[in-house]
Amino acid sequence: MTGRGTGPTVRRVLATVAALAAVSPAATSCAGGPPTVPPSGVDELQIPTPSADPRDFVDGVDNRWFPLEPGTTWTYRTTGDGGDRTEVVSVTDRTKVVQGVTTTVVRDVTAGDNGKVVSETFDWYAQDVAGNVWKFGADVTAYHHGRRDTTGSWEAGVHGAEAGLMMAAHPRVGDGYLQERAPGVAEDQSEVLSITEQRSVPLDDYEDLVETEDTSALEPALEQRKYYAPGVGLVYAETIGGGNLSVQLVGLTRG
Repeated sequence: MTGRGTGPTVRRVLATVAALAAVSPAATSCAGGPPTVPPSGVDELQIPTPSADPRDFVDGVDNRWFPLEPGTTWTYRTTGDGGDRTEVVSVTDRTKVVQGVTTTVVRDVTAGDNGKVVSETFDWYAQDVAGNVWKFGADVTAYHHGRRDTTGSWEAGVHGAEAGLMMAAHPRVGDGYLQERAPGVAEDQSEVLSITEQRSVPLDDYEDLVETEDTSALEPALEQRKYYAPGVGLVYAETIGGGNLSVQLVGLTRG
């Protein structure tokens, strides 16, 4: 395992995350850990950590806004940049051990209207004892004119990459976190804007949504809004800066 500095283990960081319900959002630093990169210029928690302690994680992922029950499949309709596409996200029954942590493998396949696969990604997630969902990496393959492009792939503990927080157990307005920490490869960050949003998508009408603002240090102009429904997960996403893209949930099969 590689990592920068002598920063705290996941256990110490989780204690900070668990304390969210009792304190106001404020900048925190991980001594010896990665530099802070607050989402949207606000003071935020800095989640990535150079090392992970398997004792801090549980089997499976049942976070209210990011549930990953094996066998569950979400189908999305994507419109805008790149044309109309269909994206199918499936929770597999596979696991992958990253930094000693057993993660759940999620397969994400995007295809054009002609059925031709545009990209295929395997993401690796694990939930900690406090209910927070962490992302430990991704195996990304994009297809361009018959060629395979794996740009965007990363794994915590390899080449300085660190696990990031994908969804907090108890999201609060103003809280933010780094979802990916793979320098020069994947540096997504997210800020919670609301926990009471409503959205209507082709599949259903949803309320009490967690709305996030998602940005990337690698694409400063890009800004997205994402909406997560309790017990469902992502139901809608739209690009509001640096592009034109909308993603709507059109189908859901439970595991």
